[in-house]
Amino acid sequence: MKKRKIWAGLGSAVLVAAPVAAQAAAPHVEPRAGIEAKAGQSLLQLAQHQGHAAPAASVGGEGDEGGAGGAVKLPAPLHVYRGIEMIRGHLTVGAELIEAGRWADALPHFLHPEEEIYGSIRDQLKTLNIAPFQVALKSLSQTVKAKNKEAYIRARAALDERLASAETAVKAKEQDGTYFVLETALEVLQQAADEYEEAVEKGRIANVVEYQDARGFVFEVDRLVGTVMPAASAKSADAAKTLQASLDDLKATFPAVTPPKQAVKDSGQFLSAVAKFELQLSSFH
Repeated sequence: MKKRKIWAGLGSAVLVAAPVAAQAAAPHVEPRAGIEAKAGQSLLQLAQHQGHAAPAASVGGEGDEGGAGGAVKLPAPLHVYRGIEMIRGHLTVGAELIEAGRWADALPHFLHPEEEIYGSIRDQLKTLNIAPFQVALKSLSQTVKAKNKEAYIRARAALDERLASAETAVKAKEQDGTYFVLETALEVLQQAADEYEEAVEKGRIANVVEYQDARGFVFEVDRLVGTVMPAASAKSADAAKTLQASLDDLKATFPAVTPPKQAVKDSGQFLSAVAKFELQLSSFH
């Protein structure tokens, strides 16, 4: 039986079997227009891995990497910020592979941002009056295809500048920047949990790309949370410490960009660490 993750508000994530009877008992979930959209921490929902994006027409969706599902829609600012951070996560793990000289392995992580994520935030970028950056994404992936290190460095710097500008523009519209960043971090961690579940099969890492996606998302969240950790600590030192402990636990799942044969954690343990992060968010609202 296929397992389904249930995210229960600011509660815990659990794994349950999903036979017909269990599905009948589950709460109604708004149909998901795409793949990577999991949202609404205040709502009980089923979250199944389907891919990385959703149709641009869906505020809460992300595109399609191979299926359909259901989720509550995200507000446009959160949806856009989440998309940006997932793009950064792909770039993070892609850069690790390039540094190791593994250009071919890195390429998917530079293609996915444009192919699977950007389309889902394009309309929201316009709505929020944020400059588009699809051309910069494409330019970067082309340098990776060409295995041109110098061109890659220039293109990456140009894209990083565009992403930073977009982040600043989105956050400027939020009254509580610290909570907004932490809420975004949780959304990305939930996606990382989906990626990791797809990567692990019978205790082994069976899908390297999904493992790397999850690694990139977790390490990007760690960076992102670090940008607001002083403010978070000022609000609640204990909760901030627990947040960081959860992230350190998740990072330990990925000892290297090349996965170990045996998984460090099973998907349930990974979800448990994400749930511990989620439980602290109310301390910052």
